[in-house]
Amino acid sequence: MIIREIESYGLRGDTPEGGWSSELEAEICVHTLIAVQTDEGLIGWGSVFTSDVLVAGALELLTPLLIGENALEPERVSEKLHQHTFWQGRGGAVTHTISGIDIALWDILGQATGQPVGRLLGGRYRDRVRPYASLLMDEPEPLCDHLLKMQAQGFAAFKMGWGPFGRVSRAKDEEIVRAARDAVGPDALLMVDAGASDAYWPNGFKWALRTAQMLADYGVDWFEEPLAPDALDDYVALRRQAPLPIAGGEVLTRRQAFQPWLQAGAFDIVQPDVTKVGGISEERRIAWMAQEHGIKFVPHGWNTAIGLAADLQLASAFSGTDLVEYIAGSPYLDDLVVGGWQLDNEGMLAIPHRPGLGIELNMEALARFSKDGVT
Repeated sequence: MIIREIESYGLRGDTPEGGWSSELEAEICVHTLIAVQTDEGLIGWGSVFTSDVLVAGALELLTPLLIGENALEPERVSEKLHQHTFWQGRGGAVTHTISGIDIALWDILGQATGQPVGRLLGGRYRDRVRPYASLLMDEPEPLCDHLLKMQAQGFAAFKMGWGPFGRVSRAKDEEIVRAARDAVGPDALLMVDAGASDAYWPNGFKWALRTAQMLADYGVDWFEEPLAPDALDDYVALRRQAPLPIAGGEVLTRRQAFQPWLQAGAFDIVQPDVTKVGGISEERRIAWMAQEHGIKFVPHGWNTAIGLAADLQLASAFSGTDLVEYIAGSPYLDDLVVGGWQLDNEGMLAIPHRPGLGIELNMEALARFSKDGVT
């Protein structure tokens, strides 16, 4: 089965806020879908956390390396792309675009073999997993309203991040966390994401350690991105001293970038993003490496329905991955899959068992969100 064509579709019109200091607007594109077509008519879909103009540039570089390749060998083909593009963007938009291609190739392999991707990764440890509703922080009243809305939809785990946290005062941080805990109750999982990959993050190690103690007092389950993305030594020290788990890794790409962080013990929970790190092929290698170092693997998932589908298949294939991120209220997640996503009465999300990623794209929704429509 041969790769015949690659197309991309930038999503815009309903782009959710990201919490960034340079905030996203609805028409800004930061998510791009990839379609890989084969000579036998199968189409695989992938997702890229990068704007469509950058993906288009990357595809000019990558397409000559792809056309005519075997569509049933995702790991080898993706490694070929990495090997031949080292000097033109390793770790940036090129690697992000390879991520979408790799996801699409796994989707094709699953369709061709009649198996869900998780089984092709070695086997399924679970048929469902707990999603945590991921939302931006706000002032206590609107934040609590949002949390209660998600709880009413069946979510029993929540992560709140960015917004005013770490950017106003210690009192404001505690006010937000206290209100959130009171809203969701003592039994719900509650995680906090400082969002220290934002531009010009103002806080350092001592702030993070002091804040970690406050979060532990409110039963917060992990503290995510509490330090600037390159502060490896501080992450190691914080993980050793903090009274709650430290999570991070969403800004890293490829397994080579994760290796020193995992070997040094910088995280309790590592969060590679399948739409950035190099796709499913790279993410499972990172997850294996994390296991070997006693670090929990929980995918980062602030992306699309295809990204979530890939995360669900990965979660099925790793025994310790009992959570996936679910960006609350994003049409790119909720509307792009036929039938939407449904939680069961225990707040769990079924992992698709159909071949490939196991979902059917809503082509009308894709046409609505795509700049040029679907060709």
